Amino acid sequence: MDPQKFSRKLWSARKQLILMLAPLLLLPLLFVVPPKEGKCLYVVLLMAVYWCTEALPLAVTAMLPVCLFPTMGILPSKKVCPQYFLETNFLFLSGLVMASAIEEWGLHRRIALKVLKIVGVKPAWLILGMMITSSFLSMWLSNTATTAMMLPIANAILESLFGNLETLKENCKDKSDPEGGCGEVHVVCVTNRSEQKNLKEVRKEAEYQMKVWKGFLISIPYAASIGGTATLTGTAPNLILVGQLKSYFPECDLINFGSWFVFAFPLMLLFLILGWIWIAFLYENDMCTISGFPSVIDEDYKKLGPIKFAEGSITFFFIMFAILLFTRDPKFVTGWSVFFTKGYVSDAVTGVIIISILFFFPSQCPSLCWWFDSRASNTPYVPLLSWRKAQECVPWNIILLLGGGFAMAKGCEESGLAVWIGNHLQPLAQVPPAVAVILITAFIACFTEFASNTATIIIFLPVIAELAIRVNVNPLYFMIPATTGCSYAFMLPVSTPPNSIAFASGHLMVKDMVKTGFVMNILGILCVSLAMNTWGLHMFSLHTYPDWARPLNASSATVATHAMATMNMTG
Repeated sequence: MDPQKFSRKLWSARKQLILMLAPLLLLPLLFVVPPKEGKCLYVVLLMAVYWCTEALPLAVTAMLPVCLFPTMGILPSKKVCPQYFLETNFLFLSGLVMASAIEEWGLHRRIALKVLKIVGVKPAWLILGMMITSSFLSMWLSNTATTAMMLPIANAILESLFGNLETLKENCKDKSDPEGGCGEVHVVCVTNRSEQKNLKEVRKEAEYQMKVWKGFLISIPYAASIGGTATLTGTAPNLILVGQLKSYFPECDLINFGSWFVFAFPLMLLFLILGWIWIAFLYENDMCTISGFPSVIDEDYKKLGPIKFAEGSITFFFIMFAILLFTRDPKFVTGWSVFFTKGYVSDAVTGVIIISILFFFPSQCPSLCWWFDSRASNTPYVPLLSWRKAQECVPWNIILLLGGGFAMAKGCEESGLAVWIGNHLQPLAQVPPAVAVILITAFIACFTEFASNTATIIIFLPVIAELAIRVNVNPLYFMIPATTGCSYAFMLPVSTPPNSIAFASGHLMVKDMVKTGFVMNILGILCVSLAMNTWGLHMFSLHTYPDWARPLNASSATVATHAMATMNMTG
């Protein structure tokens, strides 16, 4: 058979080959590594391979612990299965349901157009308006949903301003170039100086408009990824951090919705501003005004009409949702949770209370007159959100993915794999912690360019936690940068779903994303390092090794002490 044809067949059957070969190739681990740790490492690496290659759907791979942990004697099923719906999952679910209600009544479009009306008519400021709107929505909605909502708005506005994109691309071509299809007409073009000048002006304007268009489109997924880091519900890795902290360090109560927001929101703002400066420099550097833009925005905004009762209600519950989550236990002041039994009311409880109201609160203003008007319609009232709509909008696969991460973390903890890995990371103790933060963030940001950010943080967070324990550093000092860094994937279309959605529009090229994303990655790494070593250091007391991290490494500390004593005796 022709080698080229054979290689094509191999490529077409790559997923099936990975499914069959990966379990066989990993079998030696069961004989090389201590029994229980080896079995857990086998499952973890198998899941990592399947997640990175997507040989199985991500959610199906996430359910492997339910099959493999009990059958291989790592964990009983009664300990594995509850991990798939912890309170962290309920917090994530409440955020998704709130997002579906916002989408149902078009509140996101009103917010976007209002922001664009405020920022002005210069392209750089309009890009900032798009980024502010996308990042704000992404704090509460999923990054993917935000991008999917904002891109059509951006495209519609740009088409109203610049016309059809295909015409714009055609105008960018050099019409006076003989290779462009002019042939003998080239003589006429050279002779007619004024026409040639007009062609150059048209091409120059079209190229400028194309740059602005690309700047708009590339800013939306980037801002959505940045904005998602500001709240716990904004992106799945933030919730995985909380879940794994509760699994590894049950006594650690430093991270909740309020405390995370206080830390991550300034970081998000800093990165957003730096990212905007870079994108504006790259795609729009003469700060000219787009004519006709105010009228286009005003016209689109007027089409929305006055704020409806349903929109006002969703806005009210959305604000309540944010305020209650933020003020429950913000750490720097006393929260409203003190009015309840300590430890009983969590962020998940708050979220579920608010979203439950959406399913019975009316979408039209109720009136007492209805009861006394015999001619009034007797049709049932429509609530703000129906269960069918919520069911359609909620990505249940992500909830299973979260559960798979928590199950994996539980298996690593119970089997002793985390401690075993920590013993092999001891040489890294020589690296200064501040440098380690930069290296961890950079490594995770690079790895997540090729793999799901959720899968990436699930795989590496237990290792990073154990590394922190081994080098006697506050675990949060390493775990927070890793969690934030895995959302900073900007270079490739496959890096994140928002990138893929923007690239699928057909207006961006891979080189556009690589050129813009490379600098964005560097800016993100530097911003995280700055945040961790300034306000983060004081907020979470990162300069001290906390008591809540000591019970985990009590046994390892004993081993380390014994080893040191032996070394002293032999010395």
